[in-house]
Amino acid sequence: MNFALIGCGRIASRHADSLSEIKDARLVAVCDTIETRALNFAKKYNANSFVDYRRMLDDKSIDVVNIATPSGLHAQMAIDALNAGKHVIVEKPLAMNLDQINLIIECVHKTKRKLCVVLQNRFNPPVQELKAIIDAGKLGNTLLGNATVRWYRPQEYYEDGWHGTKGMDGGAFLNQSIHHIDALQWLMNKPVVSVFAYTATLLHKMEMEDVGVAVMRFQGGALGVVEASTITYPENLEGSVSIFGDKGSMKIGGTALNRKSIWKIEGELEHEREILTKDQLDPVDVYGKSHKAVFLDMMSAIIQNREPQTNCYEARKSVALVQAMYQSSESGQEVNISQDYWATT
Repeated sequence: MNFALIGCGRIASRHADSLSEIKDARLVAVCDTIETRALNFAKKYNANSFVDYRRMLDDKSIDVVNIATPSGLHAQMAIDALNAGKHVIVEKPLAMNLDQINLIIECVHKTKRKLCVVLQNRFNPPVQELKAIIDAGKLGNTLLGNATVRWYRPQEYYEDGWHGTKGMDGGAFLNQSIHHIDALQWLMNKPVVSVFAYTATLLHKMEMEDVGVAVMRFQGGALGVVEASTITYPENLEGSVSIFGDKGSMKIGGTALNRKSIWKIEGELEHEREILTKDQLDPVDVYGKSHKAVFLDMMSAIIQNREPQTNCYEARKSVALVQAMYQSSESGQEVNISQDYWATT
């Protein structure tokens, strides 16, 4: 299966390296508006280089297009790739808002192509194990969930022309914390019905927030808390998701939601120390190790003609929550979440 990559920036090598580990995947083309970057990346991975992604989309040999550009470009690029007959993989978030996502979904239906979003932390072994435990009812009724992202970004990070802007990136909620917000709502196993949030820009010179806090009400009465920041000097201190039920308490942390921090289940407490000492080592960065799993699932979805696990409907949920957080922060009011956004088709 032939892949092409739009965007040769900081996440691009993770895409290319992950594809190189898959026997039946081949990266045949890369594109970047900075020609020297595209040429150097193409040379490294033995691919053709382009500066105009639309010209690249004319290549009939390309089966799947990976989009790893600034978030504000995702929607149009995804629609163009779908209309060109390609299957599409998009880095998080799928788009900047729900209006853009709904246009993408319409295009997916029209073109009958597959689209998935890189929500790779769902595929991490501890997250998969926790999801299975919750689905099996071993945690009982989920009552409280927490997503904590205490990260740090220097001022230089926001001086590249797009990070931290309203049109191209968003702030600590939409960029840094989208993975954790996605994991929180997925693991809680029930729709969010309302959100109340505060945001602030306390440390950086930027358009959007560098810190935000939100509370959520889930269907049935459970509550959730999100803390998101890029102000925890001098480095990333914590990125975690915790789920508390009436039969157990779980927390997954590590560099990229890869470590079991708390693992207490009714009837299994005597095994807690053994479970926690079996943790895998932290990956070298916050991207984790599961891009390959996302790509394998996408290839399988194409072959089997099924929906990818992290399809556009799944990706819409976390963006709906973040959009509600921004609306709440601006209005000072609780924002209700339409249940339409939790539909799976």
